[in-house]
Amino acid sequence: MRIIINGACGRMGSALAAVLAEAQRHEIVARVDVNAAWPGVLTSLDACPDADVIIDFSHHSSVCKLLDYAEAKKLPVVICTTGHDATELARIEEAAKRIPLFHSGNMSVGVAMLCRMAKDCARMFPEADIEIVETHHKHKIDAPSGTAKMLFESVREVRPDAVMTCGRSGMSPRKPEEVGIQSIRRGEIVGIHEVHITTATQSLTLKHEAFDRSLFAEGAVCAAEFLVTQAPGLYDMKSMI
Repeated sequence: MRIIINGACGRMGSALAAVLAEAQRHEIVARVDVNAAWPGVLTSLDACPDADVIIDFSHHSSVCKLLDYAEAKKLPVVICTTGHDATELARIEEAAKRIPLFHSGNMSVGVAMLCRMAKDCARMFPEADIEIVETHHKHKIDAPSGTAKMLFESVREVRPDAVMTCGRSGMSPRKPEEVGIQSIRRGEIVGIHEVHITTATQSLTLKHEAFDRSLFAEGAVCAAEFLVTQAPGLYDMKSMI
């Protein structure tokens, strides 16, 4: 594959370039970043050569401009950013009618399995209290994490009345339909996600911990390999696994 990396100067863009260089299976034809800080990095997608796919690790606010370019070039896009607002999500859904798009709150196959297990547990323990705890590095902007939202949506597939409750303070007794999400920001932690399922007689904890950002870069490459063979549509980790 010929790959354009969008957001090449960020942490994840750098990790993706390193993974691709080590694997030597695909070609990076362009690295793009609006805040280009390194030689050879373009500041605009408009200057990119022909490619087979774009992997986007930039910022959610750039997604509309990114999709304008991708639609014009008929290029598949793996969108790895999180924190999109309603307008941006609508733009993603609209573009997916014309080009293949892969969008996931987390690019880890392990997290995809965690979502599946959380759904199974919510089904098996319909009366259990479910709480999600996500921990990330102090630089992360959005909260709760895209992965925590994915976990909540997995639970809601079998509990359609579930309500997301982010944080607690003051007088706030727990309601049966709540799925609580706590967001912790400290140090340089790559990512930890825990799902706590608690009944009156037992407790079960599911946990995924990312040790290195290359984990997400590897997942993004797998997603790109999957996406380039697909028809226009919106795909995610569940589609791939």
